Amino acid sequence: MNYRKILLAPVLTEKAVSEKEKGNKYTFKIVRNATKGQVKEAVEKLYGVTVENVNVLKNGGKMKRSLTKSRNSYITSDTKKAIVQLKSGDSLKFYEGGSAKW
Repeated sequence: MNYRKILLAPVLTEKAVSEKEKGNKYTFKIVRNATKGQVKEAVEKLYGVTVENVNVLKNGGKMKRSLTKSRNSYITSDTKKAIVQLKSGDSLKFYEGGSAKW
């Protein structure tokens, strides 16, 4: 199984970074058909850490309007995120230092 295809990108928003500092939780964008078990396995195999808990969020697409003369509207694509809680003492290095080099 290709684990890089399950985890699309880390989420480095202000809320995600504060969750990392408070509860050792890391947030990833994942593919829409990934399960909690697949996400857990991917994080453990790619980064060599122990995952305690995985929470998954589905976000529906939003209606947007362009500001052109024709005022076309479109819908953004649906997304899915996973919040992964690691065992205390484990960490992911790409979150350190403020740059996402993964």
